[in-house]
Amino acid sequence: MSLPPETARRVDARVARAQSEGRAPSLVLGVVRDGELTHVAAAGEHPRPDADRQYRLGSITKTMTAVLIMQQRDAGALALDDPLERHLPGTGVGQLTLRQLLGHASGLQREPAGPWWERVDVGDLAAVLAGVDGRKIAYPPHRVYHYSNLAYGLLGGALEAVTGTPWRDLLRARLLEPLGMTRTTYDPVEPFARGYVVHPWHDTLREEPRTDTGAMAPAGQLWSTVTDLGRWAAFLADPDSALLHPDTLTEMCATVTMSDPQGWTSGHGLGLELYRVGERVHVGHGGSMPGYVAALAVHRPARTAVVGFANSYGLRVGHLGALAREVLTTVLDALPEPVAPWLPATAPPAADVAELTGRWWWMGGEFEFRADPATGDLWASPPAGEPVLRFTPEGPDRWRGRSGEQDGELLTVVRDDAGRAVALDVATFLLTRTPDEEP
Repeated sequence: MSLPPETARRVDARVARAQSEGRAPSLVLGVVRDGELTHVAAAGEHPRPDADRQYRLGSITKTMTAVLIMQQRDAGALALDDPLERHLPGTGVGQLTLRQLLGHASGLQREPAGPWWERVDVGDLAAVLAGVDGRKIAYPPHRVYHYSNLAYGLLGGALEAVTGTPWRDLLRARLLEPLGMTRTTYDPVEPFARGYVVHPWHDTLREEPRTDTGAMAPAGQLWSTVTDLGRWAAFLADPDSALLHPDTLTEMCATVTMSDPQGWTSGHGLGLELYRVGERVHVGHGGSMPGYVAALAVHRPARTAVVGFANSYGLRVGHLGALAREVLTTVLDALPEPVAPWLPATAPPAADVAELTGRWWWMGGEFEFRADPATGDLWASPPAGEPVLRFTPEGPDRWRGRSGEQDGELLTVVRDDAGRAVALDVATFLLTRTPDEEP
């Protein structure tokens, strides 16, 4: 589904302005809706950008490394609370857990020892581990959010230890090939955009090196295109369950740390950045390497995303990320909220479920329970202003809360001597049929 013409015009104009004001040699953004790349906005001539030209992903690579970790967790090969020592012994930071490393909650310093890893050939894992010891821990785990590229180099090493497969081969077999991301590669493949630093005073371009980051590759090595990154965004919006269970992706989107504890506008899940824009929360990541910046922002409920690249570090990853979220907001504001049609039930619920429907009361507040014929769940509308509650059946007269404040809690049906349902025990709170009954 293409964008409305006026929305497309606004997106094109915003990208053109960003390229001019940011002095980017080239800038390209893509809008993804319902799994399809529906609009590409491009500006600049060095080179002229298009949806199939490669740029460097930078740290968006981390989102793929994180999914590889979660695949192994779901397969039972590791646990998120495993200490790193279990998979990479002798690092000197082995007490840190995989979960802490994924969510930048480990307190590990940002970079590996030695020269800036993004501009040199790093070497193998042994070379990285040689510079890792307890002094690399800047803070106790979970004390603060502390972004760490080094953490993802170690996670890549843990993946190789667990699977016996090099990270780049595991990535290709488990994600890139199944998703058809044929233009996402370890090394650049023509056509690709050269990356530049723009001189601040006379606007000339200095081409940046394109290094092999070796053991740090899981933190930022990859090259991709708007088309391929759009496929990845579509996966993050609605994953193929053959590759990753949707519940696992939802788990990855839960907040591990707040990167903005004062404003609560940004945080980090398990490998995914979280951004609050108004009443919406987007997931994604930014990326940068010398000469390149990249952005990925996904609004999962609307299955809509914006991806983008520029080939100048001067635009800054934060600026491009903000642009992507601004464009995503423009697109979402222009789209009508989807409304699912009401359909009549084909049959009434079972008698023991029908008996639970209707009004129940707790502490003077009314709760109206309804049966969902499609799922067999119970839905409860609480007093005004509170979120709807959902309960799924777990056994005779037992239901498990799956939303709101009762998420994970147990609802038990209380029956009298005649077998009639007279109360609902929700985590020890008794709901009764009238407000006059004693709980």
